[in-house]
Amino acid sequence: MPPESTLDSADLDWLTLDDGESVVWAGNPHESSMLPSVLMGLPLCLVLVGFAVIAEAYLSRENTQFVVTTDALYKKTGIFSRDVQRIDFEKVQNTSYSQGFFGTRFGYGDVDVSTAGGSGVEMRFGSVPDPKGVQELVNKRVKAGRPSDTETGESKGDVLDDILTELRAIRHAVEADANADDVGDIDSGDVDADDTEDAAGRGSAVTRRVSDDTFSDGR
Repeated sequence: MPPESTLDSADLDWLTLDDGESVVWAGNPHESSMLPSVLMGLPLCLVLVGFAVIAEAYLSRENTQFVVTTDALYKKTGIFSRDVQRIDFEKVQNTSYSQGFFGTRFGYGDVDVSTAGGSGVEMRFGSVPDPKGVQELVNKRVKAGRPSDTETGESKGDVLDDILTELRAIRHAVEADANADDVGDIDSGDVDADDTEDAAGRGSAVTRRVSDDTFSDGR
């Protein structure tokens, strides 16, 4: 079952969609993700610093939004400014999710997205409710956006056959070049120095043997 969206279209006035693109899921960090900041900020409220810690955590959560559409992933952050990041599904290489101590108990966690050619995590849906469900939804959309064997008209077996055919053609071309080089060496009379020395040595040995036989017959 896909995770339930926690945002509606009125909250997504910053989002610009392409033609035919629609929102599948939208959410922001879980309310309980503020708990660590609250626990740390309350004792500091006596010196007013705690109020700033809690306020920053609240504003950060309220201004962070995550969106999954039929075409891509979106992330909006920023309290006094706005930063929008988009990753198309065709670029997604890997996804994973994790939950910390509080996340395991309150049902939220991080969903990390890596892209092909990227270095490390390119986008993180931080502290989202039901991180496993969000990851499964992203994976489903990634698979839906990739062409199937039926759409491309080629199966894995067809691709392997094409690769083997190309390898055979390369092998035949290399062997033909090697044979042509051997014939060229013979026609041009190219002989290695070592071969010449061996031939000369064998000729000298034959000459000495003939001379010895002649000398023996004369005696």
